[in-house]
Amino acid sequence: MALKVNKPKMRILLQEDDRGCCPTLLRGSEEGVWFRWNRDWTRGWEKRQNTAVVPPVACSLIFHSTAGDNPDKTNSQPLYRLMKILLDTDIGSDIDDALALSYLLARPDVDLLGITTVTGEPEKRAAMAHAICRHFGKPHIPVHVGFDNPLANPVGQPKAPQAARLDRWAHDSFDPKPTAVAFLRETIRANPGEVTLFAIGPLTNIAVLFLTDPEIPALLKDFVLMGGHFLPEPKDEWNIRCDAAAAAIVFDAAGNRCRPPRITMVGTDVTRRCTMTKEACRERFARYPALAPAADFASVWFELEKTTFITFHDPLAAVTLFEPDVCTWQDGLVQVRLDWPPPAWGETLFTPAGRSGGNDAMPPHRIAASVDPERFFDAYFRVF
Repeated sequence: MALKVNKPKMRILLQEDDRGCCPTLLRGSEEGVWFRWNRDWTRGWEKRQNTAVVPPVACSLIFHSTAGDNPDKTNSQPLYRLMKILLDTDIGSDIDDALALSYLLARPDVDLLGITTVTGEPEKRAAMAHAICRHFGKPHIPVHVGFDNPLANPVGQPKAPQAARLDRWAHDSFDPKPTAVAFLRETIRANPGEVTLFAIGPLTNIAVLFLTDPEIPALLKDFVLMGGHFLPEPKDEWNIRCDAAAAAIVFDAAGNRCRPPRITMVGTDVTRRCTMTKEACRERFARYPALAPAADFASVWFELEKTTFITFHDPLAAVTLFEPDVCTWQDGLVQVRLDWPPPAWGETLFTPAGRSGGNDAMPPHRIAASVDPERFFDAYFRVF
């Protein structure tokens, strides 16, 4: 689809071209648009006068640019600023992690700085993440192995069952030695105030990161996680329960002098409204070749869990990074119960702002309170 460049702005409807390639739009001006192909780096630079074909995404975007005629000139400016994201995931247990990762990889406005894995068999989880990155033509994205055991309680998910499908997908192999925390620390310190930390698994890696370098939370741009169950009453939730001690450490970090801007949480009291039947999932996934690895991994999920539907926990949290209005939100304070055994272990207690008795000038936590499921599913699938 050819799209005209207008001065001084250009309006571009992001869309896959007729060859199935997904070029990354880099810079533009009234003379033309510069872009580079993700899947064939040997092409180098190409220029099209007054036209552009750019990656598939749902919406049209407005870009400002002062770029000159040559993208290599120092005065060239990017059309838009990419969101720098670090993803911490327990991909390989529930299928929603693979769906969330696929969503991030499909978005042209994401700079995925790296992926870290957590909980049992983290090296197999890393291989799964890398397989999906390779499928998207992005094998260069760093993937690091994290901790396999929680800080206190017994491991809740010692195996990564979906890794049984890895032999069908090209991927790198990983040493089980944990390197995730060092990678997270180095990357955040190299990009102060620019990184969104996105956690969709047990919080072991993040807790160790905050303990070993207490300044890290203050260096984040944003911190969003999928976890907890808050309304109308607290309940334990899997990600938090799998390492409740780690969650308590992470949530407390929001109250110290090195707090991040805020910890935003999307809990299961909201995500469970975003479900799709097995038959509908297979039909939708088949439409989008980009989701082929996730669809393959999902077959293991359906077989082992004996379930008839998928709940889009992590994909909903991912969508809120870019379209927060799919949810409504409440600010307040979240605390984690550490009374063994479950269900008290890992319960997330939410106190709305104004009721905690403390300083609510900037409540440390924000939770999703409701969701528009139809709007969410539209936002999720339209990027593919």
